[in-house]
Amino acid sequence: MDSPIPENEFNRLLKLAEYDLDANALESSLKDLAKLAAKVAGTNVSLVNLIDAYTQWSVASEGFPVMQTPREDSICQYTIMGKEPLEIKDLTKDERFNKRSYVTEESNLKYYWGVPLRSESGLNLGALCVVDTETKHISPEKVVLLEIIADEIVNRLKIIKEVAYLQSEVQNAREKQQQVAHDIRGPIGGIIGLAQIIKEQGDKNQLDDVLEFIKVIQNSSKSLLELADEILSSEEHEGKKKSELNPDNEYNLLTLKKKLKNLYGVQGNQKNVELSVEVNGENKEIAFPKTKLLQILGNLISNAIKFTPSGGKVTVSLALCEKSYKKKLSAEVKDTGAGMTEEQIEAILKGEGNTTKGTSGEKGYGFGLPLVKHLIDGMGGTLKIDSKPGAYSLFEIELPV
Repeated sequence: MDSPIPENEFNRLLKLAEYDLDANALESSLKDLAKLAAKVAGTNVSLVNLIDAYTQWSVASEGFPVMQTPREDSICQYTIMGKEPLEIKDLTKDERFNKRSYVTEESNLKYYWGVPLRSESGLNLGALCVVDTETKHISPEKVVLLEIIADEIVNRLKIIKEVAYLQSEVQNAREKQQQVAHDIRGPIGGIIGLAQIIKEQGDKNQLDDVLEFIKVIQNSSKSLLELADEILSSEEHEGKKKSELNPDNEYNLLTLKKKLKNLYGVQGNQKNVELSVEVNGENKEIAFPKTKLLQILGNLISNAIKFTPSGGKVTVSLALCEKSYKKKLSAEVKDTGAGMTEEQIEAILKGEGNTTKGTSGEKGYGFGLPLVKHLIDGMGGTLKIDSKPGAYSLFEIELPV
């Protein structure tokens, strides 16, 4: 059975990427609302689900562990198709779900009620759902309360987004201060040198008044140079003291490696595909903004796992280059999978994509790789693709961070 795709799917994915959320870090912020939803509905389980191009991420829950589910296996993929809540009174009688493991096996789920998590622009980021092993009745009063809880979840996601933005602005201000201090040292040093030359020649020209003025310039320039040195030494000291200045808004290569393993290792294990993440070079603990990195690398890794058969391997290589206070992240994602034709590669680099199935029949939506290209272009980065049908695909990206 074909999975549903919203008409505004690409814009929906762009909006979700704009929030730049870390699925592993949201539970503490949303756990109380998940618990409240289950209490209001009188169900055993409630879940806060975000849905990207490949995966449904349960980022907070009550009565059920947080988890990740292939999008095509989820119930909430139907909830995000519209504006209204979706109720399924008996999952065992619905042919879309009655063969799913969460209905037939250990969970034995029977009842589902879900409401879309709508952004301020009207795009569905995911869904708040309540589920149970027995049929329930959600009264109109409870529906209103659950919709209020869903709105509050979106409000918190927006707050998390805004806080991250403010942290990024603070970091940008720090870096700008450092760059300004670095940039003024050369010109100021030149002024001092020129003033010294004029001073040395001035006595011969009897320019007493000019000399007096130049002495003032020289003294002022020395003060500015000392100030610049002070700013630089202070920033360098802070940089050495804190390898991660803002953990909520920054990664280093080691933390990024851990995040990728934690988030996408599960998908690899489910398919018996080995996920290896390597960190290269010396700049392993230098901090850099995390903006859009999980969205870009996560989509590439999910896509690689999708097209790699059981027993295969996906390798991610990360490196950071720092020069003149500018950082550049290099990343490679290579798989031992189905590979691509030149026509497919060209389509991706043009920001186009087609729906295809993975090596185990996983549903493809045709939006993951075009989204990656869009995000990379937006950051001023580059994407290169090398592939051999039936052998491998290699995605190489460089991003200014």
